[in-house]
Amino acid sequence: MMDTGVAKRYALALFQIAKENGQIDQLDEEVRVVKSLVTSSPEIHTFLQSPNISLEKKKEMVKVAFASASEYVQNLLMLLIDRHREEMITSICEQFIAFVNEAKGIADAKVYSIKPLTMDEKRAISATFAAKVGKISLNIENIIDSNLLGGIKVRIGNQIYDGSLQGKLDRLQRQLLG
Repeated sequence: MMDTGVAKRYALALFQIAKENGQIDQLDEEVRVVKSLVTSSPEIHTFLQSPNISLEKKKEMVKVAFASASEYVQNLLMLLIDRHREEMITSICEQFIAFVNEAKGIADAKVYSIKPLTMDEKRAISATFAAKVGKISLNIENIIDSNLLGGIKVRIGNQIYDGSLQGKLDRLQRQLLG
Protein backbone atom coordinates (compact mmCIF):
# COMPACT_ATOMS: atom_id res chain seq x y z
CA MET A 1 0.00 0.00 0.00
CA MET A 2 1.37 3.38 -0.99
CA ASP A 3 1.85 5.98 1.74
CA THR A 4 -0.45 8.88 0.81
CA GLY A 5 1.06 10.96 3.62
CA VAL A 6 4.41 10.95 1.84
CA ALA A 7 2.78 11.81 -1.48
CA LYS A 8 0.92 14.65 0.20
CA ARG A 9 4.17 16.09 1.62
CA TYR A 10 5.88 16.08 -1.79
CA ALA A 11 2.80 17.65 -3.38
CA LEU A 12 2.54 20.28 -0.65
CA ALA A 13 6.20 21.23 -1.10
CA LEU A 14 5.69 21.67 -4.86
CA PHE A 15 2.47 23.63 -4.23
CA GLN A 16 4.24 25.98 -1.80
CA ILE A 17 7.00 26.61 -4.35
CA ALA A 18 4.38 27.29 -7.05
CA LYS A 19 2.55 29.68 -4.72
CA GLU A 20 5.71 31.55 -3.70
CA ASN A 21 6.72 32.02 -7.33
CA GLY A 22 3.24 32.85 -8.63
CA GLN A 23 3.28 29.83 -10.94
CA ILE A 24 0.32 27.84 -9.66
CA ASP A 25 -1.46 27.74 -13.04
CA GLN A 26 1.70 26.85 -14.96
CA LEU A 27 2.73 24.05 -12.59
CA ASP A 28 -0.84 22.79 -12.42
CA GLU A 29 -0.85 22.38 -16.19
CA GLU A 30 2.58 20.70 -16.16
CA VAL A 31 1.64 18.31 -13.36
CA ARG A 32 -1.54 17.34 -15.22
CA VAL A 33 0.58 16.54 -18.30
CA VAL A 34 3.00 14.44 -16.20
CA LYS A 35 0.10 12.55 -14.62
CA SER A 36 -1.52 11.98 -17.99
CA LEU A 37 1.67 10.67 -19.57
CA VAL A 38 2.56 8.37 -16.70
CA THR A 39 -0.94 6.91 -16.36
CA SER A 40 -1.77 6.61 -20.06
CA SER A 41 1.55 5.21 -21.24
CA PRO A 42 2.32 1.71 -19.98
CA GLU A 43 5.81 1.99 -21.48
CA ILE A 44 6.76 5.00 -19.36
CA HIS A 45 5.20 3.42 -16.27
CA THR A 46 7.07 0.13 -16.81
CA PHE A 47 10.31 1.95 -17.58
CA LEU A 48 10.15 4.00 -14.38
CA GLN A 49 9.20 0.98 -12.25
CA SER A 50 11.91 -1.32 -13.61
CA PRO A 51 14.69 -2.09 -11.11
CA ASN A 52 16.90 -3.26 -14.00
CA ILE A 53 17.25 0.24 -15.44
CA SER A 54 19.85 2.50 -13.89
CA LEU A 55 18.95 5.77 -12.22
CA GLU A 56 20.97 7.65 -14.82
CA LYS A 57 18.97 6.17 -17.71
CA LYS A 58 15.70 6.94 -15.93
CA LYS A 59 16.83 10.53 -15.36
CA GLU A 60 17.85 10.92 -19.01
CA MET A 61 14.46 9.66 -20.17
CA VAL A 62 12.63 12.01 -17.80
CA LYS A 63 14.74 14.97 -18.97
CA VAL A 64 13.86 14.20 -22.59
CA ALA A 65 10.20 13.35 -21.98
CA PHE A 66 9.55 16.40 -19.80
CA ALA A 67 12.02 18.85 -21.36
CA SER A 68 9.37 21.56 -21.61
CA ALA A 69 8.44 21.27 -17.93
CA SER A 70 9.68 23.83 -15.43
CA GLU A 71 12.76 23.20 -13.33
CA TYR A 72 10.54 22.61 -10.28
CA VAL A 73 8.64 19.73 -11.87
CA GLN A 74 11.82 18.26 -13.33
CA ASN A 75 13.61 18.54 -9.98
CA LEU A 76 10.73 16.77 -8.25
CA LEU A 77 10.85 13.92 -10.76
CA MET A 78 14.65 13.62 -10.36
CA LEU A 79 14.29 13.58 -6.58
CA LEU A 80 11.69 10.82 -6.78
CA ILE A 81 13.96 8.76 -9.02
CA ASP A 82 16.92 9.29 -6.66
CA ARG A 83 14.81 8.13 -3.71
CA HIS A 84 13.31 5.16 -5.61
CA ARG A 85 9.80 6.57 -5.31
CA GLU A 86 8.84 6.52 -8.97
CA GLU A 87 5.64 4.63 -8.15
CA MET A 88 4.41 7.72 -6.26
CA ILE A 89 4.44 10.09 -9.25
CA THR A 90 0.74 9.65 -10.02
CA SER A 91 -0.29 9.95 -6.37
CA ILE A 92 1.81 13.10 -5.92
CA CYS A 93 0.29 14.61 -9.06
CA GLU A 94 -3.22 13.88 -7.77
CA GLN A 95 -2.41 15.44 -4.39
CA PHE A 96 -0.90 18.54 -6.05
CA ILE A 97 -3.99 18.95 -8.25
CA ALA A 98 -6.14 18.64 -5.12
CA PHE A 99 -4.15 21.45 -3.43
CA VAL A 100 -4.53 23.68 -6.49
CA ASN A 101 -8.25 22.96 -6.73
CA GLU A 102 -8.73 23.70 -3.03
CA ALA A 103 -6.88 27.01 -3.36
CA LYS A 104 -9.03 28.00 -6.35
CA GLY A 105 -12.32 26.77 -4.85
CA ILE A 106 -12.75 24.08 -7.50
CA ALA A 107 -13.94 20.51 -7.06
CA ASP A 108 -13.58 17.59 -9.47
CA ALA A 109 -16.86 16.01 -10.51
CA LYS A 110 -17.78 12.99 -12.56
CA VAL A 111 -21.06 13.42 -14.39
CA TYR A 112 -22.64 10.26 -15.77
CA SER A 113 -25.07 10.81 -18.61
CA ILE A 114 -26.63 8.90 -21.47
CA LYS A 115 -25.10 11.25 -24.07
CA PRO A 116 -22.20 13.73 -24.14
CA LEU A 117 -22.96 16.98 -22.35
CA THR A 118 -22.84 20.30 -24.18
CA MET A 119 -20.77 23.18 -22.78
CA ASP A 120 -23.97 24.95 -21.67
CA GLU A 121 -25.10 21.82 -19.80
CA LYS A 122 -21.69 21.52 -18.14
CA ARG A 123 -21.83 25.18 -17.06
CA ALA A 124 -25.33 24.74 -15.63
CA ILE A 125 -24.34 21.59 -13.75
CA SER A 126 -21.20 23.30 -12.46
CA ALA A 127 -23.12 26.33 -11.22
CA THR A 128 -25.81 24.23 -9.54
CA PHE A 129 -23.67 21.60 -7.86
CA ALA A 130 -20.69 23.82 -6.96
CA ALA A 131 -22.98 25.79 -4.65
CA LYS A 132 -24.16 22.55 -3.01
CA VAL A 133 -20.62 21.56 -2.06
CA GLY A 134 -19.41 25.07 -1.19
CA LYS A 135 -17.09 25.56 -4.17
CA ILE A 136 -16.82 28.22 -6.86
CA SER A 137 -16.91 25.82 -9.81
CA LEU A 138 -16.47 22.20 -10.86
CA ASN A 139 -14.05 20.44 -13.19
CA ILE A 140 -16.47 18.12 -14.94
CA GLU A 141 -15.48 14.78 -16.40
CA ASN A 142 -18.38 13.51 -18.50
CA ILE A 143 -18.79 9.74 -18.49
CA ILE A 144 -21.26 8.14 -20.88
CA ASP A 145 -23.33 5.44 -19.14
CA SER A 146 -25.99 3.68 -21.21
CA ASN A 147 -27.50 2.07 -18.08
CA LEU A 148 -28.97 5.38 -16.89
CA LEU A 149 -31.88 5.43 -19.36
CA GLY A 150 -32.02 9.23 -18.92
CA GLY A 151 -31.06 12.06 -16.57
CA ILE A 152 -27.66 12.42 -14.92
CA LYS A 153 -25.72 11.19 -11.92
CA VAL A 154 -23.13 13.52 -10.37
CA ARG A 155 -20.27 12.36 -8.15
CA ILE A 156 -18.27 14.99 -6.26
CA GLY A 157 -15.75 13.48 -3.90
CA ASN A 158 -17.67 10.89 -1.93
CA GLN A 159 -21.08 12.49 -2.54
CA ILE A 160 -23.40 11.16 -5.24
CA TYR A 161 -26.41 13.07 -6.56
CA ASP A 162 -28.55 10.64 -8.53
CA GLY A 163 -31.04 12.33 -10.83
CA SER A 164 -31.04 9.51 -13.35
CA LEU A 165 -34.16 7.76 -14.52
CA GLN A 166 -32.66 4.42 -13.44
CA GLY A 167 -32.03 5.85 -9.95
CA LYS A 168 -35.61 7.12 -9.71
CA LEU A 169 -36.94 3.72 -10.78
CA ASP A 170 -34.74 2.00 -8.18
CA ARG A 171 -36.00 4.34 -5.43
CA LEU A 172 -39.62 3.79 -6.50
CA GLN A 173 -39.10 0.03 -6.44
CA ARG A 174 -37.64 0.20 -2.90
CA GLN A 175 -40.62 2.29 -1.76
CA LEU A 176 -43.15 -0.12 -3.22
CA LEU A 177 -41.40 -3.21 -1.86
CA GLY A 178 -40.35 -1.65 1.46
